[in-house]
Amino acid sequence: MSSLRLEDLKQYSDTLQTRQGERLNVRFVEPRDTEELQHYFRSLSTRSRYSRFFGAISELPKGLLHDFLEVGERDRFTVVATKMVDGFETIVAEARYALHAETATLEFGLSVDDRWQGHGIATALMKNLECRAAALGALHMFGDTLRSNETMISLARKSGFAFVNHPDDWKLVRFDKEIGVAPKDIPCASWRLAALSRQADSPSASA
Repeated sequence: MSSLRLEDLKQYSDTLQTRQGERLNVRFVEPRDTEELQHYFRSLSTRSRYSRFFGAISELPKGLLHDFLEVGERDRFTVVATKMVDGFETIVAEARYALHAETATLEFGLSVDDRWQGHGIATALMKNLECRAAALGALHMFGDTLRSNETMISLARKSGFAFVNHPDDWKLVRFDKEIGVAPKDIPCASWRLAALSRQADSPSASA
């Protein structure tokens, strides 16, 4: 299990800046986000939803919505990237990731609102996920995407991921990146502190 103190999710919020200078708040999803999260997925184009879930859905089914909102359950986490739009906090991107402790890997998937694509949001979010992976002790992070999803493939390639065939589905391609960052060198301040705290609490630290 991860050592995140989920009773205070706000301490794990990050403020990011895109290459266009836009500020984003990245935080764990909360129960209050239920309707906004569904609205976000309903607002995605049919193609974007298909690329995210590898199937045709119009919104999150009840079971999947529950999973998205259960932060930390089975070491699975959902984050939303928000920005102020017309005076309201608006979800413009989301990511879901899972720590596989037995293999020291972090699996992830993400999407960006069609209206906000091309602003560098996905790149900023991907870098933040790398910080989270390192803080959780992952040695690799990986994701899957459709072979036809040129946008995601391009993003992964520019972010330094290597590509391999998917082990189970020929329609998908897997991209993988080694996370060789020591806790003290994690670039995201909040996750550097989380990693150092995790390191201090580990049994080997007191041996």
